[in-house]
Amino acid sequence: MVIRAIGRPLTSCRGRPAHAAAPSWAARQWALWSRTLTPLRPFDAPRGRATAWDASWPLRREPAAAGRARRLVCAQLDDWVVGDLAHTAELLVSEVVTNALRHTRGPLRLNLRLRESRLLCEVEDTESAGPVRNVVDPDAEGGRGIELLDLLADTWGSVRTATGKTIWFELGPEDRSAGSPGAVTMMA
Repeated sequence: MVIRAIGRPLTSCRGRPAHAAAPSWAARQWALWSRTLTPLRPFDAPRGRATAWDASWPLRREPAAAGRARRLVCAQLDDWVVGDLAHTAELLVSEVVTNALRHTRGPLRLNLRLRESRLLCEVEDTESAGPVRNVVDPDAEGGRGIELLDLLADTWGSVRTATGKTIWFELGPEDRSAGSPGAVTMMA
């Protein structure tokens, strides 16, 4: 049945009759779920940012991704003139990206944000399971990533997202010289 308005069929804004404009229930549900499950920006693109104090890069799933992430972080922190955070940020970014490469599948994205001299670093991936703290043998070569985050980051955590999770950590401008709490001294 077509409703008539003053002698002509009522049409939708696209020029089709009104009864043909309504999609089926299944089509509406598919459209809703497809919008919900897709990221706002695909992982192979940088996340959209509004200010000069935000940076974002997609990372390829390759062994060199951790090295690329370290270089990107150091260069960005130099541009922001907060190079004093570079050594700690470089170590923690390397750890978080390496863990994402080892324990997840799919694309990755690295995000940095500087607010009031505090650095927020995020690594997004498509795996919903969060990090697991393991008891590590003193002779083991790996498995100390969460301990490094506990020691060096001011705060850190994991947040589930619609497309996986985001592991994040935050660093502040505190003096991280030897003797301060949370400081780790490395010998060359």
